[in-house]
Amino acid sequence: MEYEIVLIINLGGSNNQMLARTVRDNHVYCEVAPYGITKEELKDRNPKGIIFSAINIEEAKEENKEIIEDVKDLNIPVMFTDGIETEEDNKLLQDFLYNSCKCDKGWKMEDFANNSIEQLREKLKGKKVLCALSGGVDSSVAAVLIHKAIGKDLTCIFVDHGLLRKNEGDDVERIFGQEFDMNLIRVNAQDQFLDKLKDVSDPEKKRMIIGEEFIRVFEAEAKKIGKVDFLVQGTIYPDIIESGTKEELAVKSHHNVGGLPDHVDFKEIIEPLSMLFKDEVRDVGRAIGIPEFLVARQPFPGPGLAIRIIGDITEEKLEILREADHIYREEVAKANLDKEIWQYFAVLTDLKTVGVTDNKRTYSYTLALRGVTSSDGMSAQWARIPHDVLAKMSERITSEVEGINRVVYDITSKPPATIEWE
Repeated sequence: MEYEIVLIINLGGSNNQMLARTVRDNHVYCEVAPYGITKEELKDRNPKGIIFSAINIEEAKEENKEIIEDVKDLNIPVMFTDGIETEEDNKLLQDFLYNSCKCDKGWKMEDFANNSIEQLREKLKGKKVLCALSGGVDSSVAAVLIHKAIGKDLTCIFVDHGLLRKNEGDDVERIFGQEFDMNLIRVNAQDQFLDKLKDVSDPEKKRMIIGEEFIRVFEAEAKKIGKVDFLVQGTIYPDIIESGTKEELAVKSHHNVGGLPDHVDFKEIIEPLSMLFKDEVRDVGRAIGIPEFLVARQPFPGPGLAIRIIGDITEEKLEILREADHIYREEVAKANLDKEIWQYFAVLTDLKTVGVTDNKRTYSYTLALRGVTSSDGMSAQWARIPHDVLAKMSERITSEVEGINRVVYDITSKPPATIEWE
Protein backbone atom coordinates (compact mmCIF):
# COMPACT_ATOMS: atom_id res chain seq x y z
CA MET A 1 0.00 0.00 0.00
CA GLU A 2 1.37 3.39 -0.98
CA TYR A 3 0.37 6.42 1.06
CA GLU A 4 1.48 10.02 0.82
CA ILE A 5 3.96 10.44 3.64
CA VAL A 6 5.27 13.26 5.81
CA LEU A 7 8.46 12.49 7.72
CA ILE A 8 9.45 13.79 11.14
CA ILE A 9 13.20 14.11 11.61
CA ASN A 10 14.23 14.31 15.25
CA LEU A 11 16.69 17.12 15.96
CA GLY A 12 16.27 16.78 19.73
CA GLY A 13 12.51 17.06 20.06
CA SER A 14 10.87 15.30 22.99
CA ASN A 15 7.36 14.57 21.70
CA ASN A 16 7.96 12.93 18.34
CA GLN A 17 5.43 10.12 18.77
CA MET A 18 2.74 12.58 19.83
CA LEU A 19 3.62 14.82 16.91
CA ALA A 20 3.34 11.91 14.46
CA ARG A 21 -0.02 10.95 15.93
CA THR A 22 -1.23 14.54 15.53
CA VAL A 23 -0.27 14.53 11.85
CA ARG A 24 -2.13 11.26 11.38
CA ASP A 25 -5.16 12.65 13.20
CA ASN A 26 -5.24 15.14 10.32
CA HIS A 27 -5.52 12.16 7.91
CA VAL A 28 -1.94 12.33 6.63
CA TYR A 29 0.35 9.33 7.01
CA CYS A 30 3.45 10.20 9.03
CA GLU A 31 6.54 8.38 10.31
CA VAL A 32 9.42 9.30 12.61
CA ALA A 33 12.59 9.01 10.54
CA PRO A 34 15.96 8.23 12.13
CA TYR A 35 18.24 11.22 12.65
CA GLY A 36 20.87 9.68 10.38
CA ILE A 37 18.61 9.34 7.32
CA THR A 38 20.62 10.07 4.16
CA LYS A 39 19.79 12.23 1.18
CA GLU A 40 19.43 9.10 -0.96
CA GLU A 41 17.06 7.50 1.55
CA LEU A 42 14.97 10.67 1.56
CA LYS A 43 14.76 10.50 -2.23
CA ASP A 44 13.57 6.89 -2.00
CA ARG A 45 10.91 7.73 0.58
CA ASN A 46 9.73 10.67 -1.54
CA PRO A 47 7.99 12.51 1.33
CA LYS A 48 5.45 15.23 0.66
CA GLY A 49 6.97 17.22 3.50
CA ILE A 50 9.54 17.17 6.31
CA ILE A 51 8.94 18.27 9.90
CA PHE A 52 12.08 18.97 11.92
CA SER A 53 11.38 18.44 15.61
CA ALA A 54 13.56 20.27 18.13
CA ILE A 55 13.29 21.75 21.61
CA ASN A 56 15.41 24.75 20.64
CA ILE A 57 14.76 25.42 16.96
CA GLU A 58 17.51 28.01 16.37
CA GLU A 59 20.20 25.85 18.02
CA ALA A 60 18.99 22.84 16.01
CA LYS A 61 19.28 24.82 12.74
CA GLU A 62 22.86 25.77 13.64
CA GLU A 63 23.93 22.26 14.69
CA ASN A 64 22.23 20.32 11.86
CA LYS A 65 23.02 22.39 8.78
CA GLU A 66 23.96 19.41 6.62
CA ILE A 67 20.70 17.47 6.81
CA ILE A 68 18.68 20.69 6.57
CA GLU A 69 20.56 21.64 3.38
CA ASP A 70 20.00 18.13 1.98
CA VAL A 71 16.27 18.56 2.41
CA LYS A 72 16.35 22.02 0.81
CA ASP A 73 18.26 20.57 -2.17
CA LEU A 74 15.43 18.06 -2.68
CA ASN A 75 12.89 20.90 -2.80
CA ILE A 76 10.69 19.35 -0.09
CA PRO A 77 8.45 21.62 2.02
CA VAL A 78 9.88 22.00 5.54
CA MET A 79 8.38 22.89 8.91
CA PHE A 80 10.26 23.40 12.21
CA THR A 81 8.41 22.78 15.47
CA ASP A 82 8.97 22.17 19.16
CA GLY A 83 5.65 20.35 19.44
CA ILE A 84 1.99 20.75 18.56
CA GLU A 85 0.20 21.71 21.77
CA THR A 86 -2.37 24.41 21.05
CA GLU A 87 -5.23 24.90 18.61
CA GLU A 88 -3.19 27.60 16.90
CA ASP A 89 -0.28 25.16 16.51
CA ASN A 90 -2.61 22.64 14.91
CA LYS A 91 -3.91 25.25 12.45
CA LEU A 92 -0.32 26.00 11.42
CA LEU A 93 0.28 22.26 11.01
CA GLN A 94 -2.85 21.88 8.85
CA ASP A 95 -1.75 24.80 6.69
CA PHE A 96 1.61 23.08 6.20
CA LEU A 97 0.06 19.68 5.40
CA TYR A 98 -2.72 20.80 3.08
CA ASN A 99 -1.37 23.99 1.47
CA SER A 100 2.43 23.64 1.50
CA CYS A 101 2.61 19.86 1.04
CA LYS A 102 -0.67 19.47 -0.93
CA CYS A 103 -1.59 16.31 1.03
CA ASP A 104 -4.96 14.79 0.16
CA LYS A 105 -6.20 13.56 3.59
CA GLY A 106 -5.99 9.96 2.41
CA TRP A 107 -4.98 8.32 5.72
CA LYS A 108 -8.19 6.74 7.04
CA MET A 109 -8.48 3.57 9.05
CA GLU A 110 -11.46 2.16 7.13
CA ASP A 111 -9.43 2.37 3.91
CA PHE A 112 -6.38 0.95 5.65
CA ALA A 113 -8.40 -2.05 6.84
CA ASN A 114 -9.88 -2.77 3.42
CA ASN A 115 -6.55 -2.35 1.63
CA SER A 116 -4.77 -4.55 4.19
CA ILE A 117 -7.29 -7.36 3.79
CA GLU A 118 -6.90 -7.33 -0.01
CA GLN A 119 -3.11 -7.26 0.19
CA LEU A 120 -3.00 -10.04 2.79
CA ARG A 121 -5.39 -12.17 0.73
CA GLU A 122 -3.08 -11.92 -2.26
CA LYS A 123 0.07 -12.68 -0.24
CA LEU A 124 -1.24 -15.49 1.96
CA LYS A 125 -3.77 -17.31 -0.22
CA GLY A 126 -3.45 -21.07 0.19
CA LYS A 127 -0.74 -20.76 2.88
CA LYS A 128 -0.82 -22.05 6.46
CA VAL A 129 -0.74 -19.18 8.96
CA LEU A 130 -0.41 -19.34 12.75
CA CYS A 131 -1.25 -16.65 15.33
CA ALA A 132 -0.81 -16.61 19.11
CA LEU A 133 -4.04 -14.94 20.25
CA SER A 134 -4.02 -13.40 23.72
CA GLY A 135 -7.36 -11.61 23.51
CA GLY A 136 -5.57 -8.26 23.83
CA VAL A 137 -6.26 -5.46 21.37
CA ASP A 138 -3.21 -5.86 19.12
CA SER A 139 -3.29 -9.63 18.64
CA SER A 140 -7.09 -9.57 18.26
CA VAL A 141 -7.09 -6.96 15.50
CA ALA A 142 -4.18 -8.65 13.71
CA ALA A 143 -5.94 -12.02 13.87
CA VAL A 144 -9.26 -10.70 12.54
CA LEU A 145 -7.55 -8.88 9.66
CA ILE A 146 -5.80 -12.10 8.63
CA HIS A 147 -8.97 -14.14 9.11
CA LYS A 148 -10.96 -11.80 6.87
CA ALA A 149 -8.25 -12.27 4.23
CA ILE A 150 -7.77 -16.06 4.31
CA GLY A 151 -10.46 -17.57 6.56
CA LYS A 152 -9.74 -21.07 7.83
CA ASP A 153 -6.17 -21.05 6.55
CA LEU A 154 -5.44 -19.12 9.76
CA THR A 155 -5.10 -21.07 13.01
CA CYS A 156 -5.14 -19.11 16.28
CA ILE A 157 -3.82 -20.61 19.49
CA PHE A 158 -5.26 -19.09 22.65
CA VAL A 159 -3.41 -20.20 25.78
CA ASP A 160 -5.66 -19.70 28.83
CA HIS A 161 -3.22 -19.66 31.73
CA GLY A 162 -5.96 -19.16 34.32
CA LEU A 163 -4.74 -15.66 35.18
CA LEU A 164 -7.33 -13.72 33.20
CA ARG A 165 -10.10 -11.52 34.55
CA LYS A 166 -13.64 -12.77 35.07
CA ASN A 167 -15.14 -14.39 31.94
CA GLU A 168 -12.29 -13.26 29.67
CA GLY A 169 -11.29 -16.72 28.50
CA ASP A 170 -14.86 -17.59 27.59
CA ASP A 171 -15.32 -14.22 25.87
CA VAL A 172 -12.26 -14.77 23.67
CA GLU A 173 -13.43 -18.26 22.70
CA ARG A 174 -16.99 -17.13 21.99
CA ILE A 175 -16.13 -14.04 19.97
CA PHE A 176 -13.29 -15.42 17.89
CA GLY A 177 -14.34 -19.04 17.70
CA GLN A 178 -18.08 -18.56 17.23
CA GLU A 179 -18.91 -15.01 16.13
CA PHE A 180 -15.94 -14.72 13.76
CA ASP A 181 -15.91 -18.48 13.04
CA MET A 182 -12.14 -18.67 13.35
CA ASN A 183 -10.10 -21.83 13.48
CA LEU A 184 -9.35 -21.32 17.17
CA ILE A 185 -7.58 -23.70 19.52
CA ARG A 186 -8.14 -22.90 23.20
CA VAL A 187 -5.64 -24.53 25.49
CA ASN A 188 -6.92 -24.72 29.06
CA ALA A 189 -3.64 -24.78 30.96
CA GLN A 190 -4.81 -23.26 34.24
CA ASP A 191 -3.71 -26.17 36.43
CA GLN A 192 -0.36 -26.39 34.71
CA PHE A 193 0.43 -22.71 35.34
CA LEU A 194 -0.83 -22.72 38.93
CA ASP A 195 1.29 -25.77 39.69
CA LYS A 196 4.41 -24.01 38.39
CA LEU A 197 3.56 -20.86 40.37
CA LYS A 198 2.92 -22.62 43.66
CA ASP A 199 4.55 -20.82 46.63
CA VAL A 200 6.20 -18.24 44.31
CA SER A 201 5.98 -14.66 45.67
CA ASP A 202 8.68 -12.74 43.80
CA PRO A 203 7.08 -10.82 40.88
CA GLU A 204 10.03 -11.22 38.52
CA LYS A 205 10.11 -14.95 39.16
CA LYS A 206 6.36 -15.07 38.44
CA ARG A 207 6.97 -13.35 35.10
CA MET A 208 9.77 -15.73 34.15
CA ILE A 209 7.74 -18.81 35.02
CA ILE A 210 4.67 -17.62 33.12
CA GLY A 211 6.70 -16.63 30.05
CA GLU A 212 8.55 -19.92 29.97
CA GLU A 213 5.40 -21.98 30.51
CA PHE A 214 3.55 -20.09 27.78
CA ILE A 215 6.31 -21.02 25.34
CA ARG A 216 6.14 -24.67 26.37
CA VAL A 217 2.36 -24.82 25.95
CA PHE A 218 2.46 -23.03 22.60
CA GLU A 219 5.29 -25.30 21.50
CA ALA A 220 3.28 -28.43 22.26
CA GLU A 221 0.25 -27.17 20.33
CA ALA A 222 2.28 -25.92 17.37
CA LYS A 223 3.88 -29.35 16.96
CA LYS A 224 0.43 -30.81 16.40
CA ILE A 225 -0.17 -28.39 13.53
CA GLY A 226 3.08 -29.09 11.72
CA LYS A 227 4.84 -26.87 9.19
CA VAL A 228 3.62 -23.28 9.18
CA ASP A 229 4.23 -20.85 6.31
CA PHE A 230 3.66 -17.60 8.20
CA LEU A 231 3.49 -16.46 11.82
CA VAL A 232 1.28 -13.47 12.71
CA GLN A 233 2.43 -10.95 15.28
CA GLY A 234 0.59 -7.90 16.62
CA THR A 235 3.58 -5.54 16.50
CA ILE A 236 2.54 -1.87 16.42
CA TYR A 237 4.46 1.24 15.39
CA PRO A 238 5.58 2.35 18.90
CA ASP A 239 7.28 -1.06 19.30
CA ILE A 240 9.44 -0.20 16.30
CA ILE A 241 10.12 3.41 17.33
CA GLU A 242 11.08 2.34 20.86
CA SER A 243 13.50 -0.25 19.49
CA GLY A 244 15.78 2.61 18.52
CA THR A 245 18.22 2.83 15.64
CA LYS A 246 21.97 2.67 15.34
CA GLU A 247 22.04 6.40 16.15
CA GLU A 248 19.49 6.35 18.97
CA LEU A 249 19.25 4.49 22.27
CA ALA A 250 16.46 1.93 22.40
CA VAL A 251 13.75 2.29 25.00
CA LYS A 252 13.14 -1.44 24.70
CA SER A 253 14.12 -4.14 22.24
CA HIS A 254 11.66 -4.95 19.50
CA HIS A 255 10.09 -8.19 20.66
CA ASN A 256 10.35 -9.85 17.22
CA VAL A 257 8.43 -13.09 17.61
CA GLY A 258 7.40 -12.43 21.19
CA GLY A 259 9.48 -15.21 22.71
CA LEU A 260 7.85 -17.96 20.67
CA PRO A 261 9.96 -21.13 20.31
CA ASP A 262 12.54 -21.38 17.56
CA HIS A 263 11.27 -24.76 16.36
CA VAL A 264 8.10 -23.30 14.80
CA ASP A 265 8.94 -23.68 11.12
CA PHE A 266 7.75 -20.57 9.29
CA LYS A 267 8.95 -18.63 6.27
CA GLU A 268 8.10 -15.13 7.41
CA ILE A 269 6.60 -13.03 10.20
CA ILE A 270 3.46 -11.09 9.25
CA GLU A 271 2.95 -7.84 11.16
CA PRO A 272 -0.17 -6.21 9.68
CA LEU A 273 -0.32 -3.45 12.31
CA SER A 274 3.33 -2.37 12.31
CA MET A 275 2.44 1.01 10.74
CA LEU A 276 -0.16 1.90 13.37
CA PHE A 277 -0.33 3.64 16.74
CA LYS A 278 -2.52 2.11 19.45
CA ASP A 279 -5.50 4.39 18.84
CA GLU A 280 -5.33 3.57 15.13
CA VAL A 281 -5.30 -0.15 15.93
CA ARG A 282 -8.50 0.35 17.93
CA ASP A 283 -10.10 2.21 15.00
CA VAL A 284 -9.17 -0.60 12.61
CA GLY A 285 -10.72 -3.05 15.08
CA ARG A 286 -13.96 -1.07 15.04
CA ALA A 287 -13.89 -0.93 11.24
CA ILE A 288 -13.66 -4.73 10.94
CA GLY A 289 -16.39 -5.46 13.47
CA ILE A 290 -14.60 -6.36 16.71
CA PRO A 291 -16.90 -5.60 19.69
CA GLU A 292 -16.24 -2.30 21.46
CA PHE A 293 -15.52 -3.86 24.86
CA LEU A 294 -12.58 -5.73 23.33
CA VAL A 295 -11.40 -2.90 21.07
CA ALA A 296 -11.44 -0.43 23.96
CA ARG A 297 -9.86 -2.87 26.37
CA GLN A 298 -7.35 -1.21 28.65
CA PRO A 299 -3.75 -2.42 28.85
CA PHE A 300 -3.50 -5.79 30.59
CA PRO A 301 -0.16 -7.37 31.53
CA GLY A 302 0.90 -10.64 29.96
CA PRO A 303 1.30 -12.31 33.37
CA GLY A 304 -2.27 -11.24 34.09
CA LEU A 305 -3.59 -11.40 37.63
CA ALA A 306 -0.38 -13.07 38.81
CA ILE A 307 1.21 -9.65 39.28
CA ARG A 308 -1.96 -8.17 40.76
CA ILE A 309 -1.82 -10.63 43.63
CA ILE A 310 0.89 -9.64 46.08
CA GLY A 311 2.62 -12.74 47.38
CA ASP A 312 1.93 -16.34 46.43
CA ILE A 313 -0.89 -17.27 44.05
CA THR A 314 -3.72 -19.68 44.85
CA GLU A 315 -7.01 -20.45 43.15
CA GLU A 316 -8.82 -18.95 46.15
CA LYS A 317 -6.96 -15.65 45.79
CA LEU A 318 -7.60 -15.60 42.05
CA GLU A 319 -11.34 -16.01 42.59
CA ILE A 320 -11.39 -13.26 45.23
CA LEU A 321 -9.54 -10.87 42.91
CA ARG A 322 -11.65 -11.74 39.84
CA GLU A 323 -14.88 -10.96 41.68
CA ALA A 324 -13.59 -7.75 43.26
CA ASP A 325 -12.04 -6.52 40.00
CA HIS A 326 -15.28 -7.28 38.15
CA ILE A 327 -17.29 -5.14 40.60
CA TYR A 328 -14.75 -2.32 40.34
CA ARG A 329 -14.88 -2.28 36.54
CA GLU A 330 -18.65 -2.57 36.57
CA GLU A 331 -19.03 0.47 38.83
CA VAL A 332 -16.55 2.49 36.76
CA ALA A 333 -18.70 1.82 33.71
CA LYS A 334 -21.94 2.66 35.54
CA ALA A 335 -20.45 6.02 36.53
CA ASN A 336 -19.51 6.66 32.86
CA LEU A 337 -15.86 6.93 33.83
CA ASP A 338 -14.58 4.08 31.66
CA LYS A 339 -13.66 6.44 28.79
CA GLU A 340 -11.96 8.94 31.11
CA ILE A 341 -9.76 6.58 33.13
CA TRP A 342 -6.91 5.21 31.02
CA GLN A 343 -6.38 2.12 33.19
CA TYR A 344 -8.13 0.82 36.28
CA PHE A 345 -7.81 -2.45 38.16
CA ALA A 346 -7.81 -4.09 41.58
CA VAL A 347 -4.82 -5.47 43.48
CA LEU A 348 -5.16 -8.15 46.15
CA THR A 349 -2.56 -7.30 48.79
CA ASP A 350 -0.98 -9.83 51.13
CA LEU A 351 -2.11 -7.71 54.09
CA LYS A 352 -4.86 -9.02 56.36
CA THR A 353 -6.61 -6.74 58.82
CA VAL A 354 -9.26 -7.00 61.52
CA GLY A 355 -12.85 -6.17 60.59
CA VAL A 356 -16.45 -6.81 61.61
CA THR A 357 -19.15 -8.54 59.57
CA ASP A 358 -22.58 -9.48 61.02
CA ASN A 359 -21.28 -8.52 64.47
CA LYS A 360 -18.47 -11.06 64.14
CA ARG A 361 -14.73 -10.45 64.00
CA THR A 362 -13.08 -11.02 60.63
CA TYR A 363 -9.46 -11.20 59.63
CA SER A 364 -9.43 -10.78 55.86
CA TYR A 365 -7.54 -9.31 52.92
CA THR A 366 -7.14 -5.64 52.06
CA LEU A 367 -7.96 -4.83 48.43
CA ALA A 368 -6.34 -1.86 46.68
CA LEU A 369 -8.03 -0.09 43.78
CA ARG A 370 -5.84 1.62 41.17
CA GLY A 371 -7.00 4.11 38.54
CA VAL A 372 -4.83 6.39 36.39
CA THR A 373 -5.15 8.88 33.57
CA SER A 374 -2.44 8.93 30.92
CA SER A 375 -1.84 9.43 27.21
CA ASP A 376 0.94 6.90 26.72
CA GLY A 377 1.61 5.11 30.02
CA MET A 378 5.06 6.68 30.35
CA SER A 379 3.71 8.98 33.04
CA ALA A 380 0.32 8.95 34.74
CA GLN A 381 -1.83 10.80 37.26
CA TRP A 382 -4.08 9.02 39.72
CA ALA A 383 -7.69 9.27 38.61
CA ARG A 384 -9.96 11.51 40.67
CA ILE A 385 -12.88 9.11 41.08
CA PRO A 386 -15.75 10.85 42.95
CA HIS A 387 -16.04 9.88 46.60
CA ASP A 388 -19.61 8.62 46.26
CA VAL A 389 -18.51 6.26 43.48
CA LEU A 390 -15.60 4.99 45.57
CA ALA A 391 -17.97 4.49 48.49
CA LYS A 392 -20.29 2.39 46.32
CA MET A 393 -17.37 0.29 45.11
CA SER A 394 -16.13 -0.35 48.64
CA GLU A 395 -19.60 -1.19 49.91
CA ARG A 396 -20.25 -3.70 47.14
CA ILE A 397 -16.82 -5.36 47.30
CA THR A 398 -16.81 -5.83 51.08
CA SER A 399 -20.39 -7.14 51.13
CA GLU A 400 -20.32 -9.30 47.98
CA VAL A 401 -16.79 -10.74 47.96
CA GLU A 402 -15.96 -13.12 50.76
CA GLY A 403 -12.38 -12.71 51.94
CA ILE A 404 -12.12 -8.90 51.70
CA ASN A 405 -12.99 -6.63 54.62
CA ARG A 406 -11.08 -3.46 53.69
CA VAL A 407 -10.74 -1.42 50.47
CA VAL A 408 -8.16 1.33 49.85
CA TYR A 409 -7.61 3.63 46.84
CA ASP A 410 -4.11 4.30 45.48
CA ILE A 411 -3.50 8.06 45.13
CA THR A 412 0.07 7.84 43.82
CA SER A 413 1.05 9.11 40.37
CA LYS A 414 3.75 7.79 38.02
CA PRO A 415 6.44 8.68 38.87
CA PRO A 416 7.28 7.97 41.68
CA ALA A 417 5.10 4.83 41.51
CA THR A 418 4.59 2.56 38.55
CA ILE A 419 1.08 1.91 37.26
CA GLU A 420 1.13 -1.79 38.16
CA TRP A 421 2.05 -2.69 41.72
CA GLU A 422 4.44 -5.46 40.70
